[in-house]
Amino acid sequence: MRHRIGGWKLGRKTEHRRALLRNLVTSLLLEERVETTVTKAKAMRPHVEKMITLGKRGDVHARRQAGAFLQTREAVERLFETVAPRFGDRNGGYLRIVRTGVRKGDGGDKAYIELLGSEKFIAAKRKKSADARAKRTEATRKQLEAADKSAAGEDKDKK
Repeated sequence: MRHRIGGWKLGRKTEHRRALLRNLVTSLLLEERVETTVTKAKAMRPHVEKMITLGKRGDVHARRQAGAFLQTREAVERLFETVAPRFGDRNGGYLRIVRTGVRKGDGGDKAYIELLGSEKFIAAKRKKSADARAKRTEATRKQLEAADKSAAGEDKDKK
């Protein structure tokens, strides 16, 4: 029986597991959505919820505690300025885990873990990357046209 056994070991030693969860939590706060395995998503959920609760407190001690766990200063700033204020009136349940299927190599269950209300941010990020992609494509097309024109001009000179 599994009585009083909390958490997941994830097949790693303590230091490796702690580093993995810290990295996942930091990435989630910065990116709003992370794709990982279902077990890792379930293991990181309590850590993310604790960070958001610290962010809702908003005092200096909470900021220092979050800074001790998160990997980057940007993640701490984003937590306290953007993420936590969104959940000001909500008591827990800040995350959604959406199963996406199995991994091709080993058949591991994959899932997205995302912050609630992140649809706007993800859509804006998608639009920004699509605009950048279109701009790069247009620049490449212009370069190819210029190269074709210069090649056509050289062919006329040879004849």
